[in-house]
Amino acid sequence: MLLLFSGCLTLDDNLFNNKKITEYRLKNYSGEVDFKLDASFDIDDSFVHLFTLNSRGPNENNSTSIYAVYIGDISRIGVDTVIMYCHGNRDHMDFYWPRAQLLANTGGKNRYGVMMIDYRGFGMSDGHPDEEGLFADVDAALNWLKSKGLQNERLIIYGFSLGCAPATKMCAHSYSLIPSKILLEAPFASPEVMIQDGTGLALPGAFFTSFTLNNAEEIKSVNQPFFWIHGEADDFLDVDTHGQVVYDHYIGLYKEAHRIPGAGHSTIQKTIGIQNYLNSVGDFILK
Repeated sequence: MLLLFSGCLTLDDNLFNNKKITEYRLKNYSGEVDFKLDASFDIDDSFVHLFTLNSRGPNENNSTSIYAVYIGDISRIGVDTVIMYCHGNRDHMDFYWPRAQLLANTGGKNRYGVMMIDYRGFGMSDGHPDEEGLFADVDAALNWLKSKGLQNERLIIYGFSLGCAPATKMCAHSYSLIPSKILLEAPFASPEVMIQDGTGLALPGAFFTSFTLNNAEEIKSVNQPFFWIHGEADDFLDVDTHGQVVYDHYIGLYKEAHRIPGAGHSTIQKTIGIQNYLNSVGDFILK
């Protein structure tokens, strides 16, 4: 493992396991997904809006065009509750479409609006993935939602795996909108912990990656109600060295933990059952 990391493959290659495509298929996507849903979770075409956003970080002179999809009635963003979904480190929005469907249908058919983007370099989005771009891209989505009338108290943010980094960042600092609640699924603690888990050595993160975000530290600045869910059989981000540490470091208003026996990094929904997952998420949102 040490030789692997010290060679041509850096940790960044695993953090940003992006894939380029030439079109989005969404509900018609026939490639690999973590789980499949029955027809009751289908989203009517009138509620699916695919478009591009211009994203520009604080140190960038030019903007980057990224792709986004909004599930819901755009004319109702000013009154609806919206979930900003920050996807994981692999593939593109087609791969995560079933997850977005679930969130849109939490607590009832098309109950919540859902915003999802492909970070720069993912899917059909331009550019190359990097840490500052990751935050800029999510903030561009929040800015678009704000322009449609969304306010802080009706914004919920959900991060999965890599997506936990921007989700935590948006809550810990001031961006276009400040989410009212945060949900993290299988969060990582820090790049250093990833390296220690992979090599067994206490090596500096900068030796392997330019990615610096430390969720275990950032979560200390998050005050919003916090929902954490993590599979106990996660062999990519260990529940004890990553997720549990993030959960323990939270000192805000309210937190709840869901450790799922037998679930891997991306199999929580299948392991506990779709309805049980929806009930847990839905109950937290309504608290």
